[in-house]
Amino acid sequence: MEPIEEAAEMSDAEQLRRRSKDKQKKVGVKQTFRAFTHRNYRLFFAGQLISLIGTWLNNTAEGWLVYQLTGSKVLLGTVAAVSTAPMLILSTYGGWLADQIPKRSILVATQICSMLLSLTLAFLVWRNLIQPWQLIALAAAGGVVMAFDMPARQAFVIEMTSREDMVNAISLNSAMFNGARIVGPSIAGILMAHTGIAMCFFLDGVSFIAVIIGLLMMQLAPHSGPVHQESPFEGAVSGFRYVKNDPRLLRIFFLFSVVGIFGWSYSVLMPALAQDVLKVSEMSYGMLLASNGVGALAGALTIAAAGHVLSPRKLALGGVWIFSAMIICFALTRTFWIALLCLAGSGFGLLLFFSSANSAVQTSVQDNMRGRVMGIWALVFGGAVPIGSMEAGTLAHWIGAPSTIVLGAILCALAAGATSIHARRQSIAEAAAQPS
Repeated sequence: MEPIEEAAEMSDAEQLRRRSKDKQKKVGVKQTFRAFTHRNYRLFFAGQLISLIGTWLNNTAEGWLVYQLTGSKVLLGTVAAVSTAPMLILSTYGGWLADQIPKRSILVATQICSMLLSLTLAFLVWRNLIQPWQLIALAAAGGVVMAFDMPARQAFVIEMTSREDMVNAISLNSAMFNGARIVGPSIAGILMAHTGIAMCFFLDGVSFIAVIIGLLMMQLAPHSGPVHQESPFEGAVSGFRYVKNDPRLLRIFFLFSVVGIFGWSYSVLMPALAQDVLKVSEMSYGMLLASNGVGALAGALTIAAAGHVLSPRKLALGGVWIFSAMIICFALTRTFWIALLCLAGSGFGLLLFFSSANSAVQTSVQDNMRGRVMGIWALVFGGAVPIGSMEAGTLAHWIGAPSTIVLGAILCALAAGATSIHARRQSIAEAAAQPS
């Protein structure tokens, strides 16, 4: 058969597999940034980068403000918990909504709401009116917004790029997030030391304008509604059923839950560790958060450049083990410069896991189920973070922040080991079941 005739006979899926194989042979700058060939993604990236720098200004200042106002590790955990707790109730509805209406419309609405919340917080701090209960209330409102934003944002990636470039775009999103994570805390440290905390919240509010403009400038295909109409409850059930019937997705969500509860919660205790253990200033606290972002940025670029030629399972499991080892070292050190290196290593490992897991989920699901499955992803995140934040804050009150972090890291490493054993056993069983 002639090559042209052969290509005509191939299915779309087969052609996609062949193109993917060709790309797997290449690792370089073009491969690392190939999602930028899509205009819509370039608009999203530029606007979101500015907005995320503002978000890290907010996050850095908020933790410092809470601990400065109250000196309470428990309240640190409480504020972090209520900021994601609404996702437990609303994220599956948010995922269903993302499969029903244009995702861009959802994102524009969530960005406007987030902007108003940040400007409100800036006003309260500026006028010296801020109280702990107001911080909790604003954090809870932000959690409601996030419950609709996260599923739509995750599922929107393929509409801005293509299925072929989706993994690369997800990795670049992680690079963007962590690039902002380097710049944002550093700027926040300077602002808190010289102009006051209120400026961090104000600039965060203004930064949302950039991503709103980027979203409105996109040229998207007309939205096609779902073939079968279903209620939000039916949509949520169908999403859970879809995940339940896929052992690979179940393993990813299990490990994601454990790392979210016992690993990610170290970030909640960072202000306490910075002030009570390492005894550093606002500027140095910003450097600690920035170093974590440097490592995570390196991890994101590693996946963007070579993620298509490396095993997703090895990347994810290796990432958890690297993170666990580095975060234990961080918790045990009392030297600032060693702490910087450890946080960079932990950021690298954690990003390898989160980005690999997110990519594995998104490339495994059908397009018409992506919003609902990412709603469950948001649900797991929304459940893990508040549980972990409360657990970390309460446990640190009794046994100290360093011991709490070490215990969480050990549990993450053990969960990764259990996941690896289960995946290997399933592979062996599937191979044995294949006809010889």
